Amino acid sequence: MLFNSYLFWSFFFCVFTLYWLVPKKFQNTVLLISSYAFYSFWDWRFLGLIIISTLTDFILAKKITVSPKNKNTYLYMSLTVNLGVLALFKYFGFFIEQINHLLYLIGINSFSNILHFVLPIGISFYTFQTISYTVDVYRGITKPINNILNFALYVSFFPQLVAGPIERSYKLLPQLTKVKNFKNINFTEGFYFILYGLFMKIVLADNMAIVSNGIYNQNIESLMGVDIIVGTYAFAFQIYGDFSGYSLIAIGVSKLFGIDLMRNFKVPYISTNPSEFWRRWHISLSSWLKDYLYIPLGGNKAGIKITYKNLLITMLLGGLWHGANWTFIFWGLFHGLILIAYKAYDYKFKVKLLVRRNPLYQILQTFFFFHLICISWIFFRSETIIDAYKILIQILYNFSFSSDTLGMMGMILFFVAPIFVYEYWDERKNHSSFNERSLSSVMLFSNYCIFMIILFQAPTFQEFIYFQF
Repeated sequence: MLFNSYLFWSFFFCVFTLYWLVPKKFQNTVLLISSYAFYSFWDWRFLGLIIISTLTDFILAKKITVSPKNKNTYLYMSLTVNLGVLALFKYFGFFIEQINHLLYLIGINSFSNILHFVLPIGISFYTFQTISYTVDVYRGITKPINNILNFALYVSFFPQLVAGPIERSYKLLPQLTKVKNFKNINFTEGFYFILYGLFMKIVLADNMAIVSNGIYNQNIESLMGVDIIVGTYAFAFQIYGDFSGYSLIAIGVSKLFGIDLMRNFKVPYISTNPSEFWRRWHISLSSWLKDYLYIPLGGNKAGIKITYKNLLITMLLGGLWHGANWTFIFWGLFHGLILIAYKAYDYKFKVKLLVRRNPLYQILQTFFFFHLICISWIFFRSETIIDAYKILIQILYNFSFSSDTLGMMGMILFFVAPIFVYEYWDERKNHSSFNERSLSSVMLFSNYCIFMIILFQAPTFQEFIYFQF
């Protein structure tokens, strides 16, 4: 049930109507049943996994506070169950394949993998969300909840169930336990984010997919270097529009239920360095990795070499989180290395603040760093490491272009430039809340989204990229 389908909006209209018609004490019941129905549309059999995660962390979080002497044991039990289920369904086949390959290299007959698991949609997102709850209870940040219905809704809330944002318990749970009033809903804000998200998905992302797929689905040896670069630009904006579009729709839909979700993207491609990029890109995941992995490893408190090690481990696991493929692992490794390189540069040369604020310096930094990100997207988009290597070779040794190059560049400029200008302007305004935006700017941008959706939605349907994670 995709956000860009008539089926979803019919489903949402029914849930929305019922949610505001029933007595307030039944609102969460409506949302929970709807969330399970939403997930069951993909495959009802995987509901059992969500229920296992829900019951595990609901019970163990309570035990952590009841029996603090054994809280380490209960935390490890939670991590074992959640990460064990995630590893079984997402990584088991990959590890068996690698073992078979190693056995073949040393001349031993490999064994066949008789177990083949279908990847449950959204498992990486809701697993991290429920783990964060138990860890926060362990740390004393969150008190264990007594109402299992509310906790089950926290784990399975359908707008953000399958692709985030990954919410924290201390932000989302209090909202779920609070009584909602219809008269307090800001419908303008909700519809603004929904339109924004639909534009990002079905206009920006899906049109960019035409360009990027047109390049990456061809025989690599037949591609020209400049065309690959343009196709990679297109993929950079495709994945941005696709994922940020999902998050924006989730935010808008949630606001119509009286629930606020966190912003997951903040104009990431204006970043001048990797630290800034990860404060702007997939914020809910990058902050999760920082709080629940990087800092527990020691963060930057134990010297520069330990900091580098912690960064590398964190980004490698962040890459693995995206999928069981060497391309994602290398993508994470690449981001870890550029984080280290930038920190080492700052540590050695200590560029003065005055220089950093120089507009020309910032433009050059942004331009350079954007192309580093695009190199990483080559690995992310490629089917194999070998394919990524071949693509890089083509760029270096066949730096020519075809008759389609200008057309592809014009298409990217047409769809990307207006939204980039708007998002950059909105960023510069630094609005702390939606109400600080002028009504005229909201209406102007909303009308632009409607106009583009009606006239320029992509002719081909594309599933959300992050559904595979």
